[in-house]
Amino acid sequence: MMRICFLLSAIALSTASWAAGESAHMMQANVDLSNTKSLQRGARIFVNYCLGCHSAAYMRYNRIAEDLELPENVLKENLMFGTDKPGSTMTIAMSKEDGEQYFGVAPPDLSVIARSRGADWLYTYFMTFYRDPARPLGVNNLAFKDVGMPHVLWQLQGWQEAVYEEQVDDTGKTVQKIVGLALETQGEQTPAEYEQTVSDLVNFMVYLGEPIQLKRKTIGGWVLAYLFLFLLITYLLKREFWRDLH
Repeated sequence: MMRICFLLSAIALSTASWAAGESAHMMQANVDLSNTKSLQRGARIFVNYCLGCHSAAYMRYNRIAEDLELPENVLKENLMFGTDKPGSTMTIAMSKEDGEQYFGVAPPDLSVIARSRGADWLYTYFMTFYRDPARPLGVNNLAFKDVGMPHVLWQLQGWQEAVYEEQVDDTGKTVQKIVGLALETQGEQTPAEYEQTVSDLVNFMVYLGEPIQLKRKTIGGWVLAYLFLFLLITYLLKREFWRDLH
């Protein structure tokens, strides 16, 4: 099966509570970059469902293999397709011009999308697709109103329907507002399983945006500890040097 285009999307629990209006409260992604197994699963999801149309041109396959503790044969069998080599960047065959012709706008590169949008936004986005017959592709999204991409993980999640409620707006007019999402048809995964799938994907995309993040924070901690120790030593030296002047 061809790898499916665009960013992943998907599920909520059978019901979920949102603010009145067609926008979602941000859900917590609970990213854990120390969870290597989660990152491995997220990489597989990303390659199979995103990399068909979206590139990640700032990342190389062999960097993923090194950071995620993947042997080269596993990398080639599970994360690489076609003529790509381990040292290749995660680019796609589709040109920008073709993307604009097919979809109206070229699918963006996803290398730093987690840094641009934020992990919670991505998690919410993936969780809040729902049927909308008024849209060209038949779906909409609470986090990204009038989204222009299909719901690519519908086979895993199934289909969600919007739950509407009549409300009075600021002008006194009665309007239909979305107050929740309900899982109409379950897919191949249970809601809990799909939540984990989305969590793994977001985890990987956060890693993708800054692979060095864990090391950076560790180094930062040691630097702060060194500076604190240096400050203490400097203060004690100052007291010693100026003792006779006080």
